[in-house]
Amino acid sequence: MFDNPADLIEKIRLGEDSYLELKEVRFAGNRVTAPHRHSLADELAAFANSRGGVCVLGVDDSREVLGIALDRLNAVEDLVREVCLSVITPPLAPVIERQRLPSSTGEMVAILKVDVPRSLFVHKSPGGYLHRVGSAKREMTPDYLARLFQQRSQVRIIRFDEQPIPGAVLDDLSLELWQRFASPRGKDRREVLLEKLAMARPDTDGAVRPTIAGVLMASPNPRRWLPNAFIQAVSYRGTEVRPWGDRVYQLDAQDITGPLDQQVLAACRFVNKNMRVEASKKEGRHDSPQFDLTAVFEALVNAVAHRDYSIHGAKIRLRLFADRLELYSPGAIPNTMTVDSLPYRQAARNEAITSLLAKCTVPEGDRPFSDRSAMMDKRGEGVQIILDNSERLSGQRPFYQLVDESELLLVIPAASLLGEEA
Repeated sequence: MFDNPADLIEKIRLGEDSYLELKEVRFAGNRVTAPHRHSLADELAAFANSRGGVCVLGVDDSREVLGIALDRLNAVEDLVREVCLSVITPPLAPVIERQRLPSSTGEMVAILKVDVPRSLFVHKSPGGYLHRVGSAKREMTPDYLARLFQQRSQVRIIRFDEQPIPGAVLDDLSLELWQRFASPRGKDRREVLLEKLAMARPDTDGAVRPTIAGVLMASPNPRRWLPNAFIQAVSYRGTEVRPWGDRVYQLDAQDITGPLDQQVLAACRFVNKNMRVEASKKEGRHDSPQFDLTAVFEALVNAVAHRDYSIHGAKIRLRLFADRLELYSPGAIPNTMTVDSLPYRQAARNEAITSLLAKCTVPEGDRPFSDRSAMMDKRGEGVQIILDNSERLSGQRPFYQLVDESELLLVIPAASLLGEEA
């Protein structure tokens, strides 16, 4: 917003409004005394809860450009970053830019421009749940707040994965990644096709923008908009998360990113690389792995397809131990399902994502992970495959567990191997 310096200067001359906040910066020694961190947090959160806006640090309420000393820019930027991460819930990730603007004497001085986009979430700051009304911030009334939660995530009048992402544009989606969902005979324009696939949707400003599903399936780096849309994979030595004698207790670790289908395949490769395999020469060579890779594939597909992407700060966690595999997926079980009913019932939290995964092909080189051509089977047989295949290999039944009503844990016991460490 106000990306051209001339536009920003003109906006400052006009004064504060729904999209602009001006803040003088003062110091006592090396400490920033103004703006106060709570006041700054309230202003930034109010922008995020509204339609976005820009806070300019180094300009006072009378619209005079005072500037910030060059040797103190780092301290001011540190304050903004700390406020966004520690004082606002969930945290904000604004664009912080250093610029030079002319002061009243014509001298070019440094200012800090903090660009806050309209957020996917509803943010709370020390002043409560605030929004921008003209040049002032106001606490939201209960009915307004309820409507905002409905619009942005929790109640899902519009499913969360079909919500447009503020600030994202269609060019942020990779041509190669979104074209794989197009029909060979289709002649739809990009915008029309992406809307049909729920990968794009008109925003409140009328612009067609990528949706959550769009960036998760067709962006090379979904974490740009959803920082926790990745799989954290760790392989441990032994059966507990603790140091193992004098040896390193983490054998391997990887943050797996990219489009969701690529995350699934990369996580399968991680398990394949780190699990142990026993070779038997009875009746010819026969390899016996610790885990059934088809079951692992199904578990990972379910995790990326059904996790709750609206929970800030939560990621999929894959933990590989000597005696088991643990897979944590953010979010409670959708609708009226229970842990016991998972093998028998279907309920999609993210219908756009599941539909797109069903259209994704499994590359020939990754077919050892699955004998079907598509990433997802809409018949709902995945959980039963996980349970049956794993039990057939290890002799122990995997189990699901709901943790704190906010995270679904799947535990797959490892098959015992001859000669393994105690």
